[in-house]
Amino acid sequence: MNAQPPDTDFDQICFGLSRELDERSLAIFLRLLSREELLRVLLPRLDEAEILRLVDTVTGILQHHLEEKEYHELFLGDFGHHH
Repeated sequence: MNAQPPDTDFDQICFGLSRELDERSLAIFLRLLSREELLRVLLPRLDEAEILRLVDTVTGILQHHLEEKEYHELFLGDFGHHH
């Protein structure tokens, strides 16, 4: 039941040593955060302010770094969006 997710090497999560390692570590961290088992337990425990803060933070990062077309294709999976 506590099986390690596939393709996840926890020993490789480390921040602050190099940009490359930070990016790899963040990718692993985000995959772990999005695991269904974790979300089922965590989400009901968040208060409304925490939910809104997290959504605002992630949305702000996406808007800052992605063009509208990239946002629709890469985040929303909307490949038919034309603007």
